[in-house]
Amino acid sequence: MLAELRGRSQITIPSEIIKNLGISEGDKFEVIEKDGGIFLCPVVVYPKEKLAKIAKLIKDNEKDIADQKAFESAEEMFLSMGININDI
Repeated sequence: MLAELRGRSQITIPSEIIKNLGISEGDKFEVIEKDGGIFLCPVVVYPKEKLAKIAKLIKDNEKDIADQKAFESAEEMFLSMGININDI
């Protein structure tokens, strides 16, 4: 597919590509120039305060993950919950 560079350095991305990628107006892209080509990579940008909240959630849950018991079998897991699958 061809695209033309327009005023203010703008290029229209063909609608088929927009539809296939599920992107829409306002989405952000990392623009990379490599080996004579221009590459657009969709990205998600989070505000710093949101990233701080996500980092806190991860840190708070790391202890829970470390404390989780690994089971040798599904039967052992169900027994730990008081469920005997042989009785079902």
